[in-house]
Amino acid sequence: MPEVIVKGAQLAFGHHPLLDGADLILEAGDRVGFIGRNGTGKSSMLKVLAGLQPLDDGQCWIAPTARVAYVPQEPQFVAGHTVFEAVAEGLGNLRDLLTAYHAVTHALEFEADPDAMQVLLDQMQHLQGELEERDGWRFSSLVEATLTSLSLDADTPVEQLSGGWKKRVALARALVSEPTLLLLDEPTNHLDLDLIVWLEGVLLGYAGALLFITHDRLFLDKVATRIIELDRGQFTGFVGNYTAWQAYKVEQLEVEARHHAHFDKFWKEEEVWIRKGVEARRTRNEGRVRRLEALRVQRSARRDVMGKVQLNLDVGDRSGKLVAELEQVSFAYAGRTLIRDLDLRIQRGDRIGLIGPNGVGKTTLLKLVLGQLAPDSGQIRQGTNLQIAYFDQFRTALDEAATLMDTISPGSDMVEIQGHKRHVISYLEDFLFSPQRARSPVRTLSGGERNRLLLARLFARPANVLVLDEPTNDLDIETLEMLETLLQDYSGTVFLVSHDRAFLDNVVSSVLAFEGDGRVAEYVGGYSDWAAYQRSRAESAASAVVSGASGTTSALGAPKTVAKGAEKPTRVGLSFNEKRELDALPGKMAALEAELTELHRALADPDLYREGAPSAQAKQARCEAIDAALLDSLSRWEALEAKQG
Repeated sequence: MPEVIVKGAQLAFGHHPLLDGADLILEAGDRVGFIGRNGTGKSSMLKVLAGLQPLDDGQCWIAPTARVAYVPQEPQFVAGHTVFEAVAEGLGNLRDLLTAYHAVTHALEFEADPDAMQVLLDQMQHLQGELEERDGWRFSSLVEATLTSLSLDADTPVEQLSGGWKKRVALARALVSEPTLLLLDEPTNHLDLDLIVWLEGVLLGYAGALLFITHDRLFLDKVATRIIELDRGQFTGFVGNYTAWQAYKVEQLEVEARHHAHFDKFWKEEEVWIRKGVEARRTRNEGRVRRLEALRVQRSARRDVMGKVQLNLDVGDRSGKLVAELEQVSFAYAGRTLIRDLDLRIQRGDRIGLIGPNGVGKTTLLKLVLGQLAPDSGQIRQGTNLQIAYFDQFRTALDEAATLMDTISPGSDMVEIQGHKRHVISYLEDFLFSPQRARSPVRTLSGGERNRLLLARLFARPANVLVLDEPTNDLDIETLEMLETLLQDYSGTVFLVSHDRAFLDNVVSSVLAFEGDGRVAEYVGGYSDWAAYQRSRAESAASAVVSGASGTTSALGAPKTVAKGAEKPTRVGLSFNEKRELDALPGKMAALEAELTELHRALADPDLYREGAPSAQAKQARCEAIDAALLDSLSRWEALEAKQG
C-alpha cells in the first residue's frame, strides 16, 4: 500500500508556479532522491507532505497509519530544551515520561540527602511502571543508542550547539520516532564526513518510505533507489541512482528538443497559411483554423528549459610562485591544541582540500595561512601579490537589508568583470536572478539563492587565491558541477573546505587531513585517494597484528605522506586531476607557442606601427604574458613529470 499519493498538485509562490499539475506516489521501501534547481519548490513539496503547507489545488493523500518525520534545512527546537528533551520530542506523548525519568536518574547521581533520595526513588518506581505499560523502555534504549551514535551529550542545552550539532539532534529526533515516512531536506549540510557515512548506513537499513533533498551526488548514488526531478512544475521519475539518471536526463532533453523543433516547424507553417487571409477565407477550412488555435495554446503552455548559471572568474594579477610557507607552526584555542608543529609549503596553482570533523580547526588553519591569525609558535611566510577572495560558509558578508544590486556593486550600476564593464542587473542574470529580483533585499532569498549571490559577489572581484569554506551547501547539482568546471580551469590557488566527497575528488590535487591531537597530514589526490589510503593503512595494521600473533613480522606499506612536524612530507604519484593536467600541458604550450609566433610576425610588420602605438603595445604586452605563461607551464610540466617518476 502506498504511503503517499499526490495528484494534480498545484502550488505557486506569487505568480511563479512551483507545482503545475504534478503527480507522485511513494511506496514503503522507496528511497527517493529529490533533485531540481534551487527555488523550484522541492522544500515546499516536503512541507506539503509534512502537513506544514497546503496545496493551492490538487490532492495529497498520506496513509492513515503513517508516522511522518520531517527534518528541515534549519531545524527548530523548543527554547530551553536539553539535547535529550529535544530528541525525545520525536516520541510524542512518551516524551514527557522519558524526560521525567531521565531527570530523576540524573538527580539521583548528585543527591546525598537520604529523605530526598527516597522521594526520587519513589518517583522513579512510578515512572518505571508507566514506561513498562507503554513499551517505553524500548524507546528509551533507542534514544540512548541514537545519542551515542551521534556523539551527543544528553544534558547540553540545544541553544549552545553549532549548526552541525543541531542537525545531528534533528536527525536523532526524527529517527527515534521510527517513522514510516521520512522527509529529509539537505541532511548532509553541516555534517562531517564520518557522520555522512554513518547516515548512509542508517538510511540503507531504513524500511519505510524515504524522500530526501540533497546536492551530495555520492550520497545520492549510495542511498537512492529512485530519482525524482522537479523540473518546471512537473515530477520526472527514474528507477536507479544519480549516475544512471544523468545519462537518462541527457537523452530526455535531446528527445524534447527534437519534439519541440518538429512542433515549431509545423506551427510556423500554419501561421504562414493563416496570414494569407484570402485563401483561408475562400477555402473555409474552419477545422484547420481551429487546429491552429489549439497549436497556439499548446505552444504558449510549453515548459521552457530553464537557463543555466553563467560562471566566469577573473584571476587578476599573478601571485608569486610561493603562496605561503609554514614552519613548525602551532596554535591553540581555549586550552585545546588545534594545530601542532605543522610544516607546509603552498605554491601558486595548488588546489588543496581540508578535511576533518567539525570544529577540528580547518577554518583556523586557513586564517593562519592567510595571515589573519598569528601562530602561538613557529613561522609563517606569505608570498607576494596575493589577491584573496573568501567564501564564508556562514554568509556573514551578506547584509540582510541590502538589495542584490548593492551587494554586488555598492553605489554603482556597473561592475567590471575580466576588464569589461557590465550592468549589474545583466551580471546578476548570469546567476539566474531576474531584473525584478535584483532590487529585492537579501533577506528574501532562500539558502541556495544566497550562496549563488555570494558566488556572484566573489567572482566580481579579481583574485589569484580562492578560499572556499563549504561553498556547496544549498547549491543545486547543476550549479555545483559548473563551479567544479570553473575551479578545474582556474590558474590561481584554491583552498577548499568541504564535506562533499565528489566535489573534493573533482577539484583538489591534494588534501590536508586533520587526524586528531592537532596533527595535520598531507595526501596526494582527493577524498577517494585519502579514503583508500586510510583503508590500506587499517588493513596493513590489522595484518601486522595477525602476523605478530603468529610470531612473524610484516612490514607496513610506506605511506604517501607523514604527519607534519615529524618530517617534511614527500608527495608520491599523481592524482587524477594532476594526470589530466599533465596530459593537457603539451597542447596548451603548443597553442601558446603558435600564438607567440603569430604575434612576432605581426610585430615585424611595419604597417602595424601606422595604426598607432596602442596596438603595438598591446601585442608586445601579450608576448610578455605568453612568455611568462610558457615558463610557468614548463615548470609545472617538469614538476609533474618528476612526481610521476
